[in-house]
Amino acid sequence: MDLIAALSGVGVGVVQGLIGGGGSVLGVPALIYVVGLSDPHLAIGTSALAAGLSALVSLAAYARSRHVKWGCGLAFTTTGALGALAGSSLGMAFPGERLVALFGALMIIIALVMALGRPIGGDPHVRLDLRSASRLAPFLLAYGAGVGCLSGFFGIGGGFLAVPGLLAATDMPLIFAIGTSLISVSVFGLTTAANYAFAGLIDWRVAAFFLAGGALGGVAGARLARLLAAKRGALARVFSVIVALVGVFLIAKTIF
Repeated sequence: MDLIAALSGVGVGVVQGLIGGGGSVLGVPALIYVVGLSDPHLAIGTSALAAGLSALVSLAAYARSRHVKWGCGLAFTTTGALGALAGSSLGMAFPGERLVALFGALMIIIALVMALGRPIGGDPHVRLDLRSASRLAPFLLAYGAGVGCLSGFFGIGGGFLAVPGLLAATDMPLIFAIGTSLISVSVFGLTTAANYAFAGLIDWRVAAFFLAGGALGGVAGARLARLLAAKRGALARVFSVIVALVGVFLIAKTIF
């Protein structure tokens, strides 16, 4: 089981490093269907811990390439952490199988919005400071609270939600939104994991091996994202396709 957990972590880590999300949404089915954790809530708590910590590794890789907007990310995360705490408390009282199906449907909607929306370009110089605070801060705080609540409710790090949220709030380029989202992914994931840990819903041994693989995969995914970002529209297409496939997979697993 240890080797399987580590290899699963590598695959999930590559996706998280590539598009800023997937650490938990892919981690949960991997832990249930591949590693063999039978309790969905135990898988959610374990995945949230591993995803939150591996997101820190990916964040460091994006920071080295200067693809993180720290001011925007911290503002987004401030209200998001409170939302994640509230959402995770509600999520633990909700049937685990329904959580997976609901999140799958949400992923498909997000993929369609990203694919059919206006072209993603954005301002690479956008930043949160005294001059832009009145324009950016209300959107960052509002989107952060909403994304955090949904992240906690579904037991995920929130990258799939944070990336579109940051794009909507600031219109930054996608590569920056992915890198910046990892601030909130790490905080949301660890906040959710703490709540599940207090409830005794984390398998610490599995989490350790899953995290070890995820850290390696995260660095590789971040490098691949930089390569795709250099090709106009390629990273956005990859993001939409992966999110849609994840949504279909999650719904299919709850039906069959």
